[in-house]
Amino acid sequence: MNSPPKVKVFVEGRYKKLSRELPQTVFFCPDCKGHPRRRKSCERCGGFGKLTRESVQELIGWVLGKAFGTRKHKFHGAGREDVDVRMLGTGRPFVIELIAPKTHDVDLAAVEAEINRRNEGKLEVLGLHWTEKERVRTLKEGKHAKEYRALVAVDGEPDPERVRELVGRRLSVAQRTPSRVAHRRADKVRERWVEFRSIEPADGEHLDVRVACEHGTYVKEAISGEDGATEPSLAALLDVGTRCIELDVVRILDEEGREELAPVRRDPRLGFGAGI
Repeated sequence: MNSPPKVKVFVEGRYKKLSRELPQTVFFCPDCKGHPRRRKSCERCGGFGKLTRESVQELIGWVLGKAFGTRKHKFHGAGREDVDVRMLGTGRPFVIELIAPKTHDVDLAAVEAEINRRNEGKLEVLGLHWTEKERVRTLKEGKHAKEYRALVAVDGEPDPERVRELVGRRLSVAQRTPSRVAHRRADKVRERWVEFRSIEPADGEHLDVRVACEHGTYVKEAISGEDGATEPSLAALLDVGTRCIELDVVRILDEEGREELAPVRRDPRLGFGAGI
């Protein structure tokens, strides 16, 4: 169904990020901020203005923007993952806001197919459909828990009894702002719940860990402890050194972490999605 002419058009869907070198939104250089004049002499980005060539926002926005006849858009995600973290499972919900489009008669299924064709092995988009501005607020304000799969390096063999006692327990952890985000986050202690749902040997030096946690949890630090900045951590609970080697989001959950967020479904009568 065609969307009526608007100053702005809102399109919703989910994305799966299959690359560990892809940020969610445009990764502007922190020194020159991508400014057209300042970036010319910027040593950090070499005049590019960004620290990565592309992002989820750009890979989706370029194709949608061409279809709608506009270069201006805003990307709104239901949270975000780190650049080196993949987003798997049924994907992360997002809304893209297309500003001053010249075209409104757009086949979203064809656009979805084109995005996926261009980005095979890097990015996949699911369920593009028309939506409304109110959905942006819903996505931004939702406090969704996540389930992760982590490949964890261990310094030694953990006690099997400690592992059995830990799996399935929901713990309250206190996390001081990690050093890796201290430049953009206030230095304070945050209380979050964490639940290690499975801990299995991957090989002699690694564990395969499934962990669900509250919105806003620093997962890598919940594993390593970062020298006591997160208490308790997987390292402290198993009494062995642990560090996260690879991390994937595998499910977006409800606020309590009990049920998976339902995928968006197209409503052919209205052209709008139902579901999360």
